[in-house]
Amino acid sequence: MTALPRGESPGPSAADDDTDVAGSAAAEPAPPAEDVAEDVEADASEAEEADGTAEPAAPKGADKTDAVGVTDAGAESAAAALSEAEAELAAQRELRERIEKRKAEKQGPIAAGAKLSGQAADLLAAVRAVESGEKPGAAFFDSPAPAPRRAAPAPVRPREPEPVFAPQGASPEAVAAVTAVLAEGGAPETLAVPAAETLGAQAADVLRADPWQLLAVPTVRPEQADGFARALLGAACGPDDERRTAALVGWLLERAALQGHTALDTTAVRAALAERAVTDPEAAVQHALAEGVVLAFQDGPDDQEADGDAEPGDEAADGAGQEPAPVLLGLERYALAEESLADGLARLANACEKDADWSEAAAAAGSPSAAELIRAVAAGGLVAHTGGDAARAEPAALIVAARALGLRALGATHSVDGRRRLAEALDEPSAAVTLAGLLSGAEGPGRDADGAIAVDLLVVLDAPQLDVETAAILVESLPDGARLVLSGDPGVLGSAGAGRVFADVLAARACPQVVSRTPDPGPIGELVSGIGIGELNQVAAPGKEVVIVPVQDAGEAVHRTVQLVADSVPRAIGVPSADTQVITVGHGGSAGTRALNAALKHRLNPGPGRFGGFDPGDRVVHVPTPGRTVPGTVVSADAEGLHLDCAGTPVVVPQERVEPSVRHGWALSAHQAAGMRWPAVVVVLPGDAAQGLSRAWVYTAFSRGERHLSVVHGVDQALPRAVALPPSQNRTTRLRALLEAQQTAAT
Repeated sequence: MTALPRGESPGPSAADDDTDVAGSAAAEPAPPAEDVAEDVEADASEAEEADGTAEPAAPKGADKTDAVGVTDAGAESAAAALSEAEAELAAQRELRERIEKRKAEKQGPIAAGAKLSGQAADLLAAVRAVESGEKPGAAFFDSPAPAPRRAAPAPVRPREPEPVFAPQGASPEAVAAVTAVLAEGGAPETLAVPAAETLGAQAADVLRADPWQLLAVPTVRPEQADGFARALLGAACGPDDERRTAALVGWLLERAALQGHTALDTTAVRAALAERAVTDPEAAVQHALAEGVVLAFQDGPDDQEADGDAEPGDEAADGAGQEPAPVLLGLERYALAEESLADGLARLANACEKDADWSEAAAAAGSPSAAELIRAVAAGGLVAHTGGDAARAEPAALIVAARALGLRALGATHSVDGRRRLAEALDEPSAAVTLAGLLSGAEGPGRDADGAIAVDLLVVLDAPQLDVETAAILVESLPDGARLVLSGDPGVLGSAGAGRVFADVLAARACPQVVSRTPDPGPIGELVSGIGIGELNQVAAPGKEVVIVPVQDAGEAVHRTVQLVADSVPRAIGVPSADTQVITVGHGGSAGTRALNAALKHRLNPGPGRFGGFDPGDRVVHVPTPGRTVPGTVVSADAEGLHLDCAGTPVVVPQERVEPSVRHGWALSAHQAAGMRWPAVVVVLPGDAAQGLSRAWVYTAFSRGERHLSVVHGVDQALPRAVALPPSQNRTTRLRALLEAQQTAAT
């Protein structure tokens, strides 16, 4: 087995000294490498005697890994300040209004394939006419054609975020009415509030008329909705009830979106319906289309006549004898977001000043890759940049060069940690923002009179973490003439939300692509580079940068992990426990985040959990909105809620939001860790984690450590097998086809 170096551990234990659990600056120097293997065994046995604690009971079952990301939380008070969650909702509402307006303007079917309609076709026609000089831009747009950027743009006053209040909860009357209907159907009363919030003020009437609408409530499964419907309707319902089949189709698409899909192949939907006892899946799909529950698409080659409202049974092949494109089903929200994003990317690619002279800036760049990136951005409005963590210096050099040219240039990152690292490389730290803060108005230059972000160049780092709805909001917010650079490592895990924006842009070759030639340094960089091409190589680690700790079972994995974080890494590597992050495959299981966080809290910050399970000093992660995670530390709690310190920003989580949105954070999943790095990382691979491993997962987890990586290894051959398997496109999306169709039409 070609594997990681083994037989090494970060250092000896101080089993009898539990006072310095954070690792002080006066930690003992590392012992010789030949003594380390024996020390890890001593660490395990001695610490068990010193702690006098048994392994915590691991929760049964394995939860699906949450694909969550990170952002900045900027709430200052519950009364006056705008929270990022509320601002995000406001931004999404604004996008919805624009999309609904666009939809109302469309008279024909939804565009698909090469036959574009609506604003997409108008945009492409306008671009061709303007570039050829046939017509001025004003002939196609209400506003004048984009003019070249002014050398000294007028300053834009930052717009203060306006208070946006979260939607009010359901009224007591609506909840009471829903509770009565749920009681009739034998459903739990706890569903009353979420059902009333999801289905609206008339939720009780909706459920009485169509009990399967209960599937719209998160966590409700078809079996539960079927039982509820039988209790309410009796013999009047059956497995082929059209209300049931329509709700099932919508539920399948909603569940697919949680896994990253923006659409599903009709064949897969039919098969899933058959598994749910639907005797005529084809008729069920047709009914769902007729009711507008889902939309159908057939994106194919240029010579294939495809219609956005194509019927799932149509099998017309093109004249070249190629296989017909599959018919996809999708929810309207994601269909509109992908179409809006494709249109917006085309606008940015064509509306800027082409072939600007940035030769002097490119010549002064610190590396050939940075110079290549500067030249590519000078030549066009949309550029993709790929590379590892060290390659982030190249977008930073681009931002510095653009600002020196008088451009309003910004860099947006996925996490607060990413913003900090980018700010360190810039001449002006304020030019680094988080993407969530930029969209909400809490960070950045604000917006101009037209509501567009006042920027000439925006570089989005951690681009693989962009989901399609966020990307659509971002592109809609950029003014004509602005340049956009999408930069990131294509080897890491994808976004928490639906879509694979960065991968689709790369696959469609929708813009110039700059591939960094700057490798990540050191043994960790060498190891991760090999994983990226499917090789789990043995690397030399003279400074114990990479260490493998073999374990036999999950209980031993938990114990070794606690020992590494609390004792060995602080003593041998000099990284305190507070700067060491544990990463594991999932939240459930015997060595998931729940079990590891319980064990790490017991060792590092024991306490009764008097604040809803938390104590001052606990490491936590706050999830202000689904798919976004903010690391922090518990400060205190009072009547207002749980007070957190999130990278220096005070955050107050209301009491009712603590349980669903705050978790302990000593251990994270790899999805949660994407976009962040720590001085030391301990990756835990218990035996029951083998099924959750993939090349992207290993690549992401192993690349989070800056100075040290420990691997608690209990999966044997499953690790090299996961790395060797080629990455697959495990998300079904339409963006690539839409981008390719635009390019074909433009030529």
